[in-house]
Amino acid sequence: MEFQHLGKSVNHPQTPKEATLETFENQYQNRNYLIQFDSEDFTSLCPVTGQPDFAEISIQYIPDQRCVETKSLKYYLHSYRNFSGFNEKIINTILDDLVEACQPRWIQVKGKFAARGGITLTTTVEHPDTNIK
Repeated sequence: MEFQHLGKSVNHPQTPKEATLETFENQYQNRNYLIQFDSEDFTSLCPVTGQPDFAEISIQYIPDQRCVETKSLKYYLHSYRNFSGFNEKIINTILDDLVEACQPRWIQVKGKFAARGGITLTTTVEHPDTNIK
């Protein structure tokens, strides 16, 4: 198994589209188990002001055949530092990219953004979306 990031010094991608989410085979496909990633220093850019938005990102998923490699996830999340987008778009894009990369049985991405104007915004998205009526 050859990874582009793990064990190597590489340049950080400048945008999420340039980033590669690497995966590896899930050796426990016969059971459901939960994997959780937490990033407390996520930043992106406000599309109106260009100011940084700070957030805590939590990713939980139940893998199917593939698991996400953590160093590539770190670089992927880091690439949002130059990305302008509303908080809701960012969290939905992260979910879509992770689903495409590893096709999990279930996944949830939650972004708790730092307060602006006294209001804290938290966006939570899931796949598959079991709450659609």
